[in-house]
Formats: sequence, structure tokens, C-alpha cells
Amino acid sequence: MEGADPVNKKLAAALSGGAVLVLALTGCGGDNNNNEKLNSWADQVCGAVQPQAKKIQAANAAIQKETSDNSTPEEVQKTDSKAFQDMSDAYKAIGAAVTKAGAPDVENGEKKQTDAVKELNSISASYASLKKQVDGLGTDDQAKFADGLKGIATELDKLSKSGNDALKTLEEGEVGEAMARQASCKTATGPVQTTTG
Repeated sequence: MEGADPVNKKLAAALSGGAVLVLALTGCGGDNNNNEKLNSWADQVCGAVQPQAKKIQAANAAIQKETSDNSTPEEVQKTDSKAFQDMSDAYKAIGAAVTKAGAPDVENGEKKQTDAVKELNSISASYASLKKQVDGLGTDDQAKFADGLKGIATELDKLSKSGNDALKTLEEGEVGEAMARQASCKTATGPVQTTTG
């Protein structure tokens, strides 16, 4: 597995960037603004995001594990394919949750919601496309397989860098503060975040 190994590591590194998108959605910071409508919105979104964030982290972990083992191209293909499908489903589900929650009760809330949903659906479609690419790679020739993975890693890298502008905009200011107050948001970030006091 020598040939594909560095590529796998690159793939895993690029994937870690993608997970940040969802963790960004789970918010952090906060004050005691008592906007009940907004708090209710944040609670609904956080509750829906949490299981999806876990799904994305599990998909990342599966790929990381596969890349650290001396796996065959078939094993890597199978793992990556399932992980991309899971990620595609998770982002789609988050988009549906944000749609269902409606626009947050803030200035330009509707635009923020629409942009975020559009972006989440676009990320979902990108992962579905990566799954197709991985499924289409031949596993007989190790070098060719590694080359194919290299292309996927490059696309993944782009995806993880470009995909979170609307999500950042969605959770700016009051929305982020409201999300930070929700217990479901705090647990979604898990050990990634440590807060003191």
C-alpha cells in the first residue's frame, strides 16, 4: 500500500477540514440575550445538527483509520465511498433542519437562512459526487488508484476551504450567541471545544 499511503493521509487531512464546517454551525461564545424566538430557533437547529455532526465525525474517523492501516485499495474504496455517502446525507439533513426551523429572528434572517441551506445542499451534492468518483476508481492497479485518490483529495481540500461562508454568516452575532446558550450545541462540539469558567 506504499503508493497510496501519502495520498490517503492527504485525503484524511482534507476531510478533517470538512468536519469543521459542521462544528462551526454548533456555535460558541454567547451572552444572556433573552430573545425567546431566537433561542427556540437555535435549540431546534442545534438538536438537529448534533446527530449529523456525530455522523460526519464518524465518517472522518473511518477514513482516518483506513488510512493509518495498511489497507488494500478495495478496503479504502469501500470505506471512502460509505463515508462520502454519510457526509452527503448529513449535510442534506442539516440543510433540511435549517429549512424546517425557518428564518432566525434577526436582521436579514431570511437571506442568512436561504444562503446557508443553499450552501449545505451544495456541500451535500459535492460529497455525493466524490462518492461516485471513488466508486468509479479501478482497484486492480495500485498506482492508478493512488492517482485517482489524489484527484479526490484535491477536490476535497477545495471543498473544505470554500464551503463555510454562508454558515459563518448564519451564525454571526445574535444567532451564534443564541446557539451558544443551547446545551445541544455545546455537546455537539464535544471535546473539540474547551471552555473555562
